[in-house]
Amino acid sequence: MESAEPNLSVAKANLPWKPTSSALEPRSGSPSNRHRPASLSPSAFDALRLLALPVLGFALAWFVLVPMRGDQWWADRLLAWQGGQWRLGHSLLLETVIHRGGKRLSVLMWLAALGVTVWMWRRPALSSWRRPTIALLLSVLLSTSIVALLKSATQMDCPWDLLGYGGQRPFIDLFATRPVGLPAAACFPAGHASAGYAWVALYFFAGAVRPQWRIAGLWTGLAAGLVFGFAQQLRGAHFLSHDLASLMVCWLVALATYRIVAGDRRSIAQGAAA
Repeated sequence: MESAEPNLSVAKANLPWKPTSSALEPRSGSPSNRHRPASLSPSAFDALRLLALPVLGFALAWFVLVPMRGDQWWADRLLAWQGGQWRLGHSLLLETVIHRGGKRLSVLMWLAALGVTVWMWRRPALSSWRRPTIALLLSVLLSTSIVALLKSATQMDCPWDLLGYGGQRPFIDLFATRPVGLPAAACFPAGHASAGYAWVALYFFAGAVRPQWRIAGLWTGLAAGLVFGFAQQLRGAHFLSHDLASLMVCWLVALATYRIVAGDRRSIAQGAAA
């Protein structure tokens, strides 16, 4: 004899309480909340993940590279590996393909993003992509522009211009007064690395439109910056701290741009949920 199936509607009607929408809300142990400390509000958690931790990481790396002279230690190894001269300074791969070609590629990517933005403007179905795409364009443009301005303002030399690295100039610290008569310099932060690191803004762009793409977007910018930066280090054009500073500028500009342009913090919140 077949067993009678339970009448769910009757059972639900006889419950001593009625389910509410709050029963469907994520609980503290749900995947969306399990990584967030209970004492932190969403905005504080976002600030910790996206601002405080990167700044702390930058400060620690800067301490190792600059006060502890990690820059010179690494540059010494690269120079010794090339036999005491920057033999790769004018190599086809590093100078022509990665340096010149990489810069052009970054510009072409930006122009392509601009074209897509113009195209989307006439597509109402893609209206939710407009502001994130505009923020992406602004972030990349501002990042590279700010790095270029800082290069002119800081007046730091490239390794290949310094005594001990093939040049004739003394090393002048970032905040030290540059001696009168010393030729102008413009090597800090790293301009070419910023052409790659500026695309870390893809992390926030993906957080706004396709959250599942945000890690891929982040690594796109990081990989481009690492390749561009390491190529310049091998040529003797930059110390490692020059690239680190460019990365920090690009990250902070992207964070600020998406916070302002995205407006409702959606892209920031999506990114922090990673």
